[in-house]
Amino acid sequence: MLMSARMKFFRLGRDNRGVSAVEFALIAPVMIGLYFGSVEISDGVAADRKVSLIAAALANLSAQVSTISSSDMTNILDASSAIISPYSAGNLRMTLSCIKIDANKNATVKWSTTRGGTALSGTPTLPSALQVANTQLLFAQVSYAYTPAVGYTITGTLTLSDQMYMAPRITAPTFNGTTCT
Repeated sequence: MLMSARMKFFRLGRDNRGVSAVEFALIAPVMIGLYFGSVEISDGVAADRKVSLIAAALANLSAQVSTISSSDMTNILDASSAIISPYSAGNLRMTLSCIKIDANKNATVKWSTTRGGTALSGTPTLPSALQVANTQLLFAQVSYAYTPAVGYTITGTLTLSDQMYMAPRITAPTFNGTTCT
């Protein structure tokens, strides 16, 4: 009896028929996690890149004109928000402001408009490299509330944001009769 138990134990040790199934059971959760993680990271990076492109488009489109009407601004905001596709534009916040820098290098917001965000007002703090006397800047701010498809229970909603300063190409744009000079 002792000998037969010992023989069964040795035979079991040499039997490798289920090794592949055990290895698969151990490695499958790791591989599935890596797959979904890489998909989530790629999707998040794509959304963040779109936010940067929106900020650039918003500043660039408004820097090309000298007068912006309400309908022009609606078109600029619509064109900029179309970049976020295939993500929902409902989570997108955009603000465009015109900032005047006087001879003493003091910055003042002359006009600001927003879609879903907060309009800029008062005296903003500018990077020192942009504080050039007697100039104007267009300042685009964009934020997007990104919710991962799979990992939302872990991270929740992430706020992706970017901002861009751009000098007017022709002259500082007038928006709804308010000049930026």
